[in-house]
Amino acid sequence: MAISYNRLWKLLIDKGLKKTDLIKIAGISSNVVASLGQNRSVSLDSLEKICISLECNIEDIMEFIRTEEEDKSRDGGHL
Repeated sequence: MAISYNRLWKLLIDKGLKKTDLIKIAGISSNVVASLGQNRSVSLDSLEKICISLECNIEDIMEFIRTEEEDKSRDGGHL
């Protein structure tokens, strides 16, 4: 499964915050934000800091997305 942090970026927009604001209020590094921007996995500790600082739950900032290959294997290879 692929990870998507699109919900995080939408939440930041809704709250009028920028990525630099997130770094400051959550106490995370710019490397973590760069990883989030590339939809790479980050530590649960970093995700917890983000959720606490934005007063939200994990599902408010990320989601798992099924890949085409997973869909094919789930459907027995048929589309």
